[in-house]
Amino acid sequence: MMEIAELPTPSLVLDRRILKRNIATMAAALGRHRVTLRPHMKTAKSIDVARLVLGDAGGGITVSTLAEAEYFAAHGIGDILHAVGITPAKLEQVAKLNAAGADVAVITDDIDAAAAIRAQTAPVRALIEIDTGEGRGGVGPEDEALMAVAEALGPSLAGVITHAGHSYGARDKAAMAAIAEAERAGVVRAAERLRAAGKTVAIVSMGSSPTALAAASYAGITEVRAGVYMFGDLFQAAIGTHGPEDIAVTVLASVIGRRAERHQLLIDAGAIALSKDRSTEATAEDWGFGHLRAVEGGAALGRALVQRAYQEHGVVACDPALAFPALAVGDKVLVAPNHICLTAAAHDRYFVTDDGVGVAEVWPRVNGW
Repeated sequence: MMEIAELPTPSLVLDRRILKRNIATMAAALGRHRVTLRPHMKTAKSIDVARLVLGDAGGGITVSTLAEAEYFAAHGIGDILHAVGITPAKLEQVAKLNAAGADVAVITDDIDAAAAIRAQTAPVRALIEIDTGEGRGGVGPEDEALMAVAEALGPSLAGVITHAGHSYGARDKAAMAAIAEAERAGVVRAAERLRAAGKTVAIVSMGSSPTALAAASYAGITEVRAGVYMFGDLFQAAIGTHGPEDIAVTVLASVIGRRAERHQLLIDAGAIALSKDRSTEATAEDWGFGHLRAVEGGAALGRALVQRAYQEHGVVACDPALAFPALAVGDKVLVAPNHICLTAAAHDRYFVTDDGVGVAEVWPRVNGW
């Protein structure tokens, strides 16, 4: 068995022990409310991860790209919600997937796009996107546009969907819970208005990892979407969605330079391998471009941060409270990411470990659009 320390760098390392723990935590949280999880696979982009999340019972998933929809459909998952506003030009690709046996549903908040969905020769299910406070996409629960889009969809209308992305701005559980309730109440109100007008609304979908864990009630909700909780990252830890020990995916890097006089290390993981997302900069604890950690069994590195990220270089400011690390050029380290969705995007596979030392499996992931 190959060991993590033998892998080429940079590589994406997935700790299956932590992944399973995170999956169990979300399943328990939603199980208490008896609401269905439709996991969002935009972060993991892996059939192996999807199978762990869905378990023997199977079920539907959420995706953000049609490349993901094609990939998961090819691996036997048919019930797929494409949760990014659809354009008419992409409907042909959806129709092909559905003709091949999948059931890909789409979302829209636009009358013209809704008419294009309705005009498809083979029916395509569609959900109306509802804005419950994020201010990104969607119509308001009380907007007249809600009824207009529903009329344009006609029999293609399958439900309503919302995403409280602004929950990532909350910094305590009370604030998170309040946003979760506003998200729930808003999308349920939209469903109620449509039903009162004689429309069939089978699906009432909400979710983000923070609100999925914080919601006190799911009354009126048929499904919850969450995805980043599976892997976690420094930003999720900073806002309290999970602990720093629950980060399941890290980037393996090699030391390529030592600057003892500056108390700095240079690693071969930069902006492409780590992303340049600085999400934790807006929290109480800024982790730079990532937190350097030792490979299993190595000496603790304390608060060692990737301070600068060039294309293929990362400059690490070592913990000033500790002696300069006894790491040689070529030694391996791990970097916990700020935002795992963006960090993982440049990698095409996970090197899976069950003990932090050996590589048990290699799991491919799908990228692109």
